[in-house]
Amino acid sequence: MLDRLMEKAEEAEVFEIDSEATQIGFKANKLKSFEVKETQGLAARAIVDGKVGFAATSDITAVDELVDNVLASARLGDEIQLHFPDPQPGPEVQVYDPELASLSTERLIEIGNEIIEAILEVDGEANVEINLSRRVRATTVRNSRGVEARVKKAPLAISMEVDRVRGDDIITLFEYFTTATLDESYQAFVKRIAEKLRLAKESASLASGRIPVLFSPSGASVLGLPLIQGLNGKNVYRGISPMAGQEGKQLFDEKLTLVDNPTLDGRPGSSSHDDEGVPRERRVLIDRGRLTGFIFDLKTAALAGRESTGNGSRGLFSPPSPSFSNMVIEGGDQLVNDIISGIDEGLLVESPLGLGQGNVISGAFSNNLSLAFKIEGGEIAGRVKDVAVAGNIYEDLQEITAMSQESEWVYGGIRLPYVLLSDLNVVTRG
Repeated sequence: MLDRLMEKAEEAEVFEIDSEATQIGFKANKLKSFEVKETQGLAARAIVDGKVGFAATSDITAVDELVDNVLASARLGDEIQLHFPDPQPGPEVQVYDPELASLSTERLIEIGNEIIEAILEVDGEANVEINLSRRVRATTVRNSRGVEARVKKAPLAISMEVDRVRGDDIITLFEYFTTATLDESYQAFVKRIAEKLRLAKESASLASGRIPVLFSPSGASVLGLPLIQGLNGKNVYRGISPMAGQEGKQLFDEKLTLVDNPTLDGRPGSSSHDDEGVPRERRVLIDRGRLTGFIFDLKTAALAGRESTGNGSRGLFSPPSPSFSNMVIEGGDQLVNDIISGIDEGLLVESPLGLGQGNVISGAFSNNLSLAFKIEGGEIAGRVKDVAVAGNIYEDLQEITAMSQESEWVYGGIRLPYVLLSDLNVVTRG
């Protein structure tokens, strides 16, 4: 196919995907569904007279039609100074576990039942919905410069929703876990959820005001999302990121170091090369509060006059775009229990009710909380209902009171510690 494209193109690229997913669903604490989904397809890009064309198909035999569509797209495409990469080695990363790849349907169902049993032991009134997915995904990128980069992964993903209703008291928790290694780490994930439900049995009241707020790793996602958007090269090129043009400047507290790390073994976001065949590497984007870089794919790098950082990510029917591999905020020097013990009165944020509330790209966040706890006298006193937090990371992260040694993976590819901000706006009702 590359040869066919190169008859009329200056450069060309072919992306191939072959994926099989076994999906198990539980609803209302019972097994509900089972299905196997297969995805195969080809996507191609071609550069003709400096213009980039793109097309894709799920019919791997329709090569002639795909070639015609790519070339037709190029005639109408954007004129960009884009060049596909030369072959270069990437890091050795372990992201394919044969045992996980061959995990049986029976074992997936057992894991689901284990999770439900663990939750019901803590709260017999809980209503648990689980979706388990074991996927085997192989991608290959080839281009006219000689690149042939193949990545094979077998991730396990578990998404959960836990509801408990007692009269007008409703608790809803959303949790997500993923790994590329077959181990028992999902059990620690379940224990954390069970502990949240246990603590939520006690209630507490809190007045509105500016008080210390401790974000758990899952709660800290409201701080992480504006950072992710601000560091995305597409937003930098478009000029809508507040970090654009700020490289080398001290934007945040020295306690904040943020890394994109695709070299971590056992993480689904890791790989030797990105989806454009560019080798990947660990990159420090915020170093002790100082902005040191952004993430780019080939197109946004070309538009911004930069080099790709190996962060091109794509689906079958969409061209590549910049995306984090594993976004890690490095932990601090205090244990979380020590941080809590030093708070006279404050709020522990466990679960936001939806992400992306407010003008996220500006750094603003304004989130109602599905689960939060009052901290009183250095201890967790009970659950606070009808509470929200608001702020802006470009102001509030300039003074971070503490960050915990402990950190957790949340939403699949984000690793966060506990983060204490000593003066944040909290609004309660009643």
